Amino acid sequence: MSRQPTWDLACKLQAEMFDAVGKAGSLNVQLVYFRGFGESRASRFVRDTDALKTLMTKIDCRGGHTQIGKVLTHALNETAREKINALVYIGDAMEESVDDLSDKAGRLGLSGVPVFVFQEGHDPTAERAFREIARLSKGAWFRFDSRSAAELGKLLSAVAVYATGGLKALSDRNRPEDRKMLEHLRGGKSR
Repeated sequence: MSRQPTWDLACKLQAEMFDAVGKAGSLNVQLVYFRGFGESRASRFVRDTDALKTLMTKIDCRGGHTQIGKVLTHALNETAREKINALVYIGDAMEESVDDLSDKAGRLGLSGVPVFVFQEGHDPTAERAFREIARLSKGAWFRFDSRSAAELGKLLSAVAVYATGGLKALSDRNRPEDRKMLEHLRGGKSR
C-alpha cells in the first residue's frame, strides 16, 4: 500500500522511457509486480507507451511484505531464455534476507543484467539492501521522492537509452541525467 502514490507517478513517467529511446532502438518492457499475500505477476513484453500504460492502470496497490527475491529470480529466468539488458526496481521497503537478494543480484551481474534501483524514502534497511543489489549487479542506486519526479523521469529515460544502446548511447546523448548515470555505472558515488 505504501507504493500507491509512486505507482500513480510511475504511470505518468513511463512514457518518458519510451520517448527517450527514439531512433536508438526499440525498447521492450515487461512489468513485474508484487502485492498482497504472495502475489507476484509478470506481464507480456510490450513495445509502446500505450500498451504499458494500459497494463499499469489495471493494477492497484495492496498491503503485503516485499517480494524482491521473486522479481530478481524472474529476471534471472527471463535472461536465461533471452538476454535482458536491464532491470529497473522502484521501492521503499525491504523485508527479506539481504544475503538471498545479494546472491540473486550477483548472479544478475554475472549475466550482464544491471539492476537500477530507485528508492523512495529513507528506510536505512532498504537502502543498505538496495545499494548492495545495485553494486553486485553492476547497476546503480538512486533516491527519489515526490518532489523529484522530474529527475526520476529523466533517470528512467537514461536507463532506457542504456538498455537499448549501452554506455556508448548514454555518452553520445550526453544529457545531465546520462552523465549522472554514467558516473554511477563507472563506479562513482551513489546518491
